[in-house]
Amino acid sequence: MESFPKPPFPDQPQPMPGSTNAMNPRPDHGETSYKGSGRLEGKKAIITGGDSGIGRAVALAYAREGADVLISYLDEEEDAAETRQLIEEAGRKAVLVPGNIGDAAHCKRIVERAVKAFGRVDILVNNAAHQATFNDPEEISDEEWEKTFQVNIHAMFYLTKAVLPHMREGSAIINTTSVNADTPTPQLLAYATTKGAIQNYTGGLAQMLAERGIRVNCVAPGPIWTPLIPSTMPAEKVKQFGSQVPMKRPGQPKELAPVYVMLASDESSYVSGATVAVTGGKPIL
Repeated sequence: MESFPKPPFPDQPQPMPGSTNAMNPRPDHGETSYKGSGRLEGKKAIITGGDSGIGRAVALAYAREGADVLISYLDEEEDAAETRQLIEEAGRKAVLVPGNIGDAAHCKRIVERAVKAFGRVDILVNNAAHQATFNDPEEISDEEWEKTFQVNIHAMFYLTKAVLPHMREGSAIINTTSVNADTPTPQLLAYATTKGAIQNYTGGLAQMLAERGIRVNCVAPGPIWTPLIPSTMPAEKVKQFGSQVPMKRPGQPKELAPVYVMLASDESSYVSGATVAVTGGKPIL
């Protein structure tokens, strides 16, 4: 059985949105372990937040399964370049598009770039997220609340609306929600609220798109070791991160990737409107 890092972790404060190379221990995205088997051969994917964390692990897995991948990210150029290298080493095409997905016009540009590069889109992974920690509602500025919704939920709608004309029957949309959708962390009030909205959005959209043969599902991660953690959480939370779940550790990004592969593959042809929990043993309702 593979051994995974457990808390306590060293102090490692970072500015937002965080860097993979500054993390200790470094997250495992499956670089040396993920083996593809052609499950997404010839498919074309867009992944938001694809530069690091869960997004990088999914991009790596998709490429090794045979998909070309566009990764959208804010401005983390070093992380994005490393993800591009992983995709290209798998023999697939990589397209990088930086920018703020909270802007509807930018979301349209992402889809336009994908269609220009790939000809169509088979998979949309709405994964990027913004979060920040606050102890009281009065600490949350109006601008912070609006930014969280723009990045975490509005962007999903903008991207979905832009990509649907370029999707065919059998395509898949996969949204990243969170265990916070069911058991919200009070210090992550804005973030947790958007994650509940994502779960509801997924269920409604799945029903709307069923007759078009497009499946919509979401993944609900528990504590996952990504740059978002040391760059947005207090030091004491980072030190003990993951200790609250039954497995007593955070998940590594690579432990999420197989679920995103399954939901994107034709093997999941009757799975839509579902939430798949990857929580280290913590049940969701």
